[in-house]
Amino acid sequence: MSSKEAFFPQIEYFSKYYKVTAIDFLGFGKSAPLTSAFSVSDYAEWTKEVLRALDVRCPSVIAHSFGCRVALKMAECGGQVFDKLILTGPAGVIMNRGFSYRAKVRTYRFVKKLFPNFAEKRFGSAEYRVLSPVMKQSYKKIVNEDLRETASRVENEILILEGRTDTVTPPKEAEAYLSVMQRAKLVYLEGGHFSFAENPTVFNLLAEEFLGYV
Repeated sequence: MSSKEAFFPQIEYFSKYYKVTAIDFLGFGKSAPLTSAFSVSDYAEWTKEVLRALDVRCPSVIAHSFGCRVALKMAECGGQVFDKLILTGPAGVIMNRGFSYRAKVRTYRFVKKLFPNFAEKRFGSAEYRVLSPVMKQSYKKIVNEDLRETASRVENEILILEGRTDTVTPPKEAEAYLSVMQRAKLVYLEGGHFSFAENPTVFNLLAEEFLGYV
């Protein structure tokens, strides 16, 4: 449930020299709430419409976490939507889920049948529990889609900037993306899931170099 303000160091830096467009997805930040559950594809189509309305044509993009899911969905059509992509803390990879995860899911489903309100409050991440009902439905659609196949079809140049201590989307997920992408490279930064905010100077310089602005 982040917002475009998380990118303040990047917006401030790049706006001095280039046109920067930063948006909040529906249901995030200052944008309107969702009225129905969105999938990643729904967010991708919505974002394409926003870019068309703003007359933003083939921009380079910096995306974080969930935004990376959307960017990859948008880019898989053959490179016409974006120029280069920078993905930081990219979400969208479902790693092998062990016995404890499967047991927790079975327990949740059993409890939900008997005590649905209790199950919604007790199970799931802290982020999930504070979502509105429609956002919870979106969350379920989004997190259960593995985007490695989508990523394999993206022809754009991609730079993955991954926090070494990211526990939300850990390095092994960034490496899984790297293994299927056609034209990607991975660089590690000090910091966690918001390494771009923790180390903005290093992040911005790497981004600028990759985008060819220097």
